[in-house]
Amino acid sequence: MSRSPRKSAGDWPLRWDLLLRYRLIEIIALWEGRLTTNHLMRAFGIGRQQASKDINLYLKQYAPGNLVYDRSLKGYRPGPGFTPRFTLGAADEYLQMVRTREDLACSFEQLAVRELNIDVLPVPNRGLRPEVLRALIQACRERLRLEIDYASLAHPEPEPRVIQPHTVVFSGYRWHVRGWCEKNHDYRDFVLSRIGDGARQLTPADRDARQDRAWQKVITVRLAADPRLDQAQQALIAADYGMDNGELALPTRAALVGYLLQWLRLEPTCPRPPEAQQIVLLNRDECRPWLIGDN
Repeated sequence: MSRSPRKSAGDWPLRWDLLLRYRLIEIIALWEGRLTTNHLMRAFGIGRQQASKDINLYLKQYAPGNLVYDRSLKGYRPGPGFTPRFTLGAADEYLQMVRTREDLACSFEQLAVRELNIDVLPVPNRGLRPEVLRALIQACRERLRLEIDYASLAHPEPEPRVIQPHTVVFSGYRWHVRGWCEKNHDYRDFVLSRIGDGARQLTPADRDARQDRAWQKVITVRLAADPRLDQAQQALIAADYGMDNGELALPTRAALVGYLLQWLRLEPTCPRPPEAQQIVLLNRDECRPWLIGDN
């Protein structure tokens, strides 16, 4: 996929609000595979007529052929020669959009497009590809069985798997899809970068998130400052994490507890100095069945 060159603030001939709408159009179409006027209406608080006008203007003036209307989807899908014009086509752009769930119906045209004194630490992209994510989201949305080619550390050579996916998850480090594995007869997590292109849709699924006990069960992960620190240091850590009475409670799906503790660097490992550890898990026994690598 080719990437559009990054433009400076003075190069854009568009108002800031239109630029954001066109970015949303590309991100949704590329990574989810289905764009409707409802996406623009909900995000920007505009009417259906305006949303339709935005999509048509995007296609006519800036990206002819990028979107194709699909009657079966009741929306637009990426055209065969899709080329981003207002985005880089990077997974991080989709991730940032997913994290931003607030209503964007405010007056963006009052803002100037300018460089901000903000930087973001670059992290590995982990090989997330639009073709894979689109197929999974569609299967989740339409509750379909999906045949995939999957490689794992135990089986580095890709092998066919039939899964019934229900949710795509970003763990903080990588993307995976949660779903029923027909080979193992259990709900499993499948790393998206290890799924091959060309997933094949099969018959309707007979399992979804409702039968996934680990997904439905909620564990409250309880954290506190490392007691090896002195009182002043513990108070500082408590303030850093916004703790209440010295504790932080994080309700978490049981299926995701292990990933949360990995992200917090609280997975079972060799002890670290308190200045590096900073926080501890108070209810390890309750979390133990869901920890990765704990016995």
